[in-house]
Amino acid sequence: MTVPTTRWDSAAYLRDDDEIAEYLNAVLEEDDPILLTHALGIIARAKGMMQLAHDTGLTTEQITQTLSPDGHPELAEVLRIVGALGLQLHASRRLIRSEESA
Repeated sequence: MTVPTTRWDSAAYLRDDDEIAEYLNAVLEEDDPILLTHALGIIARAKGMMQLAHDTGLTTEQITQTLSPDGHPELAEVLRIVGALGLQLHASRRLIRSEESA
């Protein structure tokens, strides 16, 4: 007996800009560039790929390729996409191990 399943689409669960920002902040904490580009792809789908293409001046194919695991985007491309999504990247001081134990 087979169990019917549906494809999981995490973009469907990012319902507003606050949730999207929280999601991106959580991803940034992982320090994983591949996860970051993957997450930006999810956010792009949640907000609308066509609108993102219009706002960046890129085609949907260019955005998809840029944010793919094999895309290796330049920082300028990432910042262009992040800005068009209405987001900002922020930095904070990271505690190093000697500071954590003090």
